[in-house]
Amino acid sequence: MNVMKIASSISATIVLLYTVVLLIQIWGDGISIDIFMKLTITTIITVVVLMGLAVMYREYIEDKSMRDDDYLG
Repeated sequence: MNVMKIASSISATIVLLYTVVLLIQIWGDGISIDIFMKLTITTIITVVVLMGLAVMYREYIEDKSMRDDDYLG
């Protein structure tokens, strides 16, 4: 499976779970606001870092593939 597909699937799962927590927070008696804000910041950082690492890995693999095929010197 492609690294970008894996990273996208994991990120989508994290965002989906966060959305459920967000809806519970909005419509019901959720968690305390300080824990909710920590969870929000953690979710954002996790998704950004995960996708960033996936893009960096993909670029590394593409560069290596192009070097192996003698497209790059």
